[in-house]
Amino acid sequence: MSEDTPHILLIDDEKIALSNLSHVLEREGYQVTACMDGESGLAEMQTTEFDLVLTDLRMPGINGMDVLHHIHETTPEVPVIMITGHASLDSAVEAIKAGAYHYITKPFRLAEAREVVRAALELRRIKRENTQLKRHIEDLSSRPSIITQDLGMERLLETARQIAGTDTSVVLHGESGTGKELMARYIHENSQRSKGPFIAFNCGALQEEIAASELFGHEKGAFTGANSTKIGLFEAAEGGTIFLDEIAEMPLLMQVKLLRVLQERELMRVGSTHPIDIDVRLIAASNRDLKAAVDEGQMRNDLYFRLNVVTLTLPALRDRRDDIPLLAYYFLRKFSAIMQRDIEEISTEAMQRLVEYDYPGNIRELSNFIERGVALANENVLDVQCLPQNLGSLSVRVFKPEKAATPTTLKEQETEHILHALKMADGNRTQAAKILGIDRVSLWRKLKKLGIDEKQ
Repeated sequence: MSEDTPHILLIDDEKIALSNLSHVLEREGYQVTACMDGESGLAEMQTTEFDLVLTDLRMPGINGMDVLHHIHETTPEVPVIMITGHASLDSAVEAIKAGAYHYITKPFRLAEAREVVRAALELRRIKRENTQLKRHIEDLSSRPSIITQDLGMERLLETARQIAGTDTSVVLHGESGTGKELMARYIHENSQRSKGPFIAFNCGALQEEIAASELFGHEKGAFTGANSTKIGLFEAAEGGTIFLDEIAEMPLLMQVKLLRVLQERELMRVGSTHPIDIDVRLIAASNRDLKAAVDEGQMRNDLYFRLNVVTLTLPALRDRRDDIPLLAYYFLRKFSAIMQRDIEEISTEAMQRLVEYDYPGNIRELSNFIERGVALANENVLDVQCLPQNLGSLSVRVFKPEKAATPTTLKEQETEHILHALKMADGNRTQAAKILGIDRVSLWRKLKKLGIDEKQ
């Protein structure tokens, strides 16, 4: 059995019922461990990790309720399904109140049993993935970092770490909301200047005269209202890093002054004639192509070449969809704490909507969605009703085989589709199943039925 195959513990003191249900579950592709009593079932749980437990309710010695209580004390994440030939409303209510996932009676219909088992295992999978996400988020939140599990983003971070140790200027390029300031902070925190200040400034936010005063400071009496001397952001960033966002929006005359500061490593406050030496690293950012801004006359060519020593392009969120669940749970934890709400989960349907959306506003937009969802959630789950309505009008992605020739049979088409999903998931069957919209067991059965090598 593959390590991805769900492992089920089955406990029943009726030998025939135990044998029949074991056979049914094994035919579904599950790994089954069968025990004739509660004692041996609990002993198995001491050495084996199970994904689901099905136990008879009435057994001599340790009965089903005893098994249920033990599981909830030791491994509460494992769902338990109660089975009994003594159907009664009271016992059903008692089992559900005690934490059983579901309750089925003998003689049970095989189709019903298969569906209940499938649903319980899907719940187990979701809870496991949520736990892994939360642990990852806790680990990341314990130190300044960028949350990602995307290979392309990890390579970009490796490049950022390499250049962080130098004092070279860096340009960060990317759409609005992709996290350019966060990347600038990441470079700063991994540099020798990490103990110094990090100061951010938006170049398009202020008029030229005010921007000059903010960046370079001014002397007392330099202009009307300058009642005292003020140091600028470059001086305030001494020994650290200054981050200039939307650099292409800086007025041309300000660009001249900035170029001189970068070249001479000194500045003059507005209204002063005395230069001040500075030791500051510059990181610039823009959502525009800086070379195009130069061609359009909106950016000085000499400043462009001075800044453009290293350029890092941050990917849009739609190009790193594997990070969406991780980021969604990060924001869920963040806003739940801020609003003092106990929202712990994101429903499967809500997460599917989040993953499929294209995010023109990138990470900032995802953050807004989760903040809204936490505010609107009625219980401890952020459901699809808490998300904006425009997330429901998504275009469906249709798989199109790369080959020109269309498969002549349904079996060939299905095989081609599954192989394509496995390729997209780099052979990871759990991810491939998500792409196909089925569970892992269904994918396992299809692989076996179609005769596809599981190693593909």
